[in-house]
Amino acid sequence: MLRNIGRVADIVSIRDLGVSAVIGVYDWEREIQQALTFNVDMAADVARAASGDDIADTLDYSAAAQAIKNVVTEGKFQLIETAAERVAQRLVADYHLSWVRVEVIKPIATEGYTAAITIERGAHRAKLL
Repeated sequence: MLRNIGRVADIVSIRDLGVSAVIGVYDWEREIQQALTFNVDMAADVARAASGDDIADTLDYSAAAQAIKNVVTEGKFQLIETAAERVAQRLVADYHLSWVRVEVIKPIATEGYTAAITIERGAHRAKLL
């Protein structure tokens, strides 16, 4: 169970969101689309949404997924760190999040590995009990 001081800290997640984007520092990378994968966790009040069973009371993960795609495809960033930061900023602003975790995964097929970055923004002090 995830708990915060005095209340449950609910988390809404988006897993394995694929986004094709222009990203990279090399000239050849600026001319192609590359596949990125996003895993995002967002603090939310799930109990409120569940009590009324109304999408208006919840964090709309479908809309959040579309926002992530828009940020990344429009950004044409050089670094996955920048993509992660801009996604976090957009989600916090659009959904008034107190906390968000964003992981960006970029396969580096030419080198035989995968690069990943994970950032957390906000005041989430939850701990596993």
